[in-house]
Amino acid sequence: MKLAAGLLALTALQGAAAFGNVGGPQTARPSSALGIDQFGMTPSSFGMSTATNTGLPKSGWGIRDISADGSLIQRIEGKTRKTWKFNDVSKDRVQVAVTSDGRPVNADIQLWLGPDWTPKTCQAYTEDGELRPIQALVGTRNKEAMIEVRNVGEYTFPCNAACNYAEEEMATIPQDIPASTAGERVDGGALRSFYVDSSVRQLEVVLNTDGRQLNARIELLNAPNNPKQTYEVFTNNGQLNSLCVCFNTPDPGNTVRILNLAPVEFPLNVHLNEIE
Repeated sequence: MKLAAGLLALTALQGAAAFGNVGGPQTARPSSALGIDQFGMTPSSFGMSTATNTGLPKSGWGIRDISADGSLIQRIEGKTRKTWKFNDVSKDRVQVAVTSDGRPVNADIQLWLGPDWTPKTCQAYTEDGELRPIQALVGTRNKEAMIEVRNVGEYTFPCNAACNYAEEEMATIPQDIPASTAGERVDGGALRSFYVDSSVRQLEVVLNTDGRQLNARIELLNAPNNPKQTYEVFTNNGQLNSLCVCFNTPDPGNTVRILNLAPVEFPLNVHLNEIE
C-alpha cells in the first residue's frame, strides 16, 4: 500500500510540472537568443528578416556625402533661391542634394553657363525630403558654371541644399550605368513603367539621348497613381546633360514611371541600376 501511494504521489507531481506552475512564479524562457516569441514563432514566419535594420546603404548620394562638415549646405526658405559657382573646367559633373525635416520639397534646379544661357532645368518634387531626398548629378560641359536651386514652395516649407563637384566613382555614374545596362528606348510621347523589387533600397536612373533634346518626366509611385517623388527635365543635349538621379525606396511596392514629353522624333534611353 505504501509503495502504491508513493507511485501515485510521484505521478501527480509530474503531471503538475507538465502543465507549469499555475498561479506560481514562471521561469523565463531564453527565447530572445533564438529569435522565438512567446507563441513559438520566428520572425521569418512572417516574412521578416532577423537582421538589424541599419537604414539605407551608403552610396555617396547623400547631402552629407557632398559636405561632411556642412559648410556647403545652405538653408533655402520658400520662394527664395541659392547659387553655387564652379570654375574648374577640368571637371564636368556636379552633385546636388536637397533635403528637408520631413516636409515636402518643391525645387527648381538650373544649370547656368555664361550670363544668359540655361542649357538644363530640372523641376523636382518629393513628398518627404528626409525619407526621399532630391539627389541628382548635373553635367557642366567642362565650362565655368553656376547651379541655382530655387525653392518654389511656400515659405512654410524651407529646405536644405548642397552642391559640389562629384568625386571618384560618383563622377562617372552617368557613363558607367549606360555602359553596364542594356537600357530601353522610349519614343517621344511614350510611357514606360518599371516595377521595383521590394529588396531594392536605392534606385539609380539615367535618362539620355544621342545628342538631341531631352524633355521627360520620371515619377516614383508607391501606390496606383500616387507619385512620391518626381523629376521633370529639359535640356537641349541629352548626351552632355543626361538626367541622372537616385531614388530612395524605403517602402516596398514601388514603380518607376517615365514619360517622354518630347515629340516622336526625340527618343530617349532609360537605364536603371538597383541597389539592394
